[in-house]
Amino acid sequence: MKDPTPCCPPAEPMPPVPTDEGEANAHLARLAKALAHPARVAILRLLVRREGCVVGSIVDELPLAQSTVSQHLKQLKEAGLIRGEVDGPRVCYCVEPGVVALFKALVERL
Repeated sequence: MKDPTPCCPPAEPMPPVPTDEGEANAHLARLAKALAHPARVAILRLLVRREGCVVGSIVDELPLAQSTVSQHLKQLKEAGLIRGEVDGPRVCYCVEPGVVALFKALVERL
């Protein structure tokens, strides 16, 4: 089910793919580490489908405690795969499609 109005601003463009192999390896490792847990993959898939999601609705979709979901969201946000905005009493999260595209490009270059 899609939220009626997306709560995040327009996405940032895809960051440039590093040409230096060491830098590319570091970026890929950081992003892969953020996606190295099935719950974080599930959260990212949910956010892609919904084009934005309030934390409470994410918790409703997963068999995890809110504190656990919040920790996973924090790791995804720190990696740059998602962004969150405080809108009054709620926190809305959205996928950062440019960073997801960067991840795909880095994987393709393996």
